[in-house]
Amino acid sequence: MQLKTAKLRFYEELNDFLESGKKKKAFFYQFSGKPTIKHVIEALGVPHTEVELILANGVSVGFDYHIKDGDHISVYPVFETFDVSPIIRLREQPLRNIKFILDVHLGKLAKILRMLGFDTFYKNDYTDSEIINISKSENRIILTRDCGILKNKSVTHGCYIRSEQPYEQAPEVLQRFDLFSQIKPFHRCMICNGVIESVSKESVLSKISPKTAKYYNEFYKCSDCGKIYWKGSHYFKMKEKIERIYKFRHPDLE
Repeated sequence: MQLKTAKLRFYEELNDFLESGKKKKAFFYQFSGKPTIKHVIEALGVPHTEVELILANGVSVGFDYHIKDGDHISVYPVFETFDVSPIIRLREQPLRNIKFILDVHLGKLAKILRMLGFDTFYKNDYTDSEIINISKSENRIILTRDCGILKNKSVTHGCYIRSEQPYEQAPEVLQRFDLFSQIKPFHRCMICNGVIESVSKESVLSKISPKTAKYYNEFYKCSDCGKIYWKGSHYFKMKEKIERIYKFRHPDLE
């Protein structure tokens, strides 16, 4: 059977998934039969959740498009911050009620996202199937450093985390989904993800040390696990970390 040939070009961060000879340039792809463009994209190593727009010969197409001999295919990354509704979106809509579920390798990132106020599910023993099922049932975005889970056909919203450092991973997520304006520091429990609420000092006296009671008057409590919070030295250290994250959006800030 004679092979067919299409020319493909991937843009911006999608190149991170390609082998070196295919990065940042057009290349020829040979195939037989009638594969869908989704099959071709993932065969080249790019998870479908990272793709927002596909042009075949200048026309917007969906994942179910069957590539043809001589096609010119352009593949673009997710545009969560732009309105591309006049053309074919590859998922129904961006998720504006942002909720996350993280894989087992991103425990530190989970705590940071909770510190920033984002609804973040994480357990260090989640299986891939559990992550996918929870993502589907609760419309949670999967954050992972495992490309394999993002290639599952039932995953609609996911993000491959490129950095290995938690305090670089957090700004990466915020920039990807345009979330800097939605930060609500100390709104969620870093331990269990529950919502933190203000409580009276009297209601927590039996659960704090006499020294803490002597020096602090404002207290907060997780509505789920009951953990008590107050604005001690740990609070100011976390504020410094949050300010450092903000600087990724405005690097010129002193």
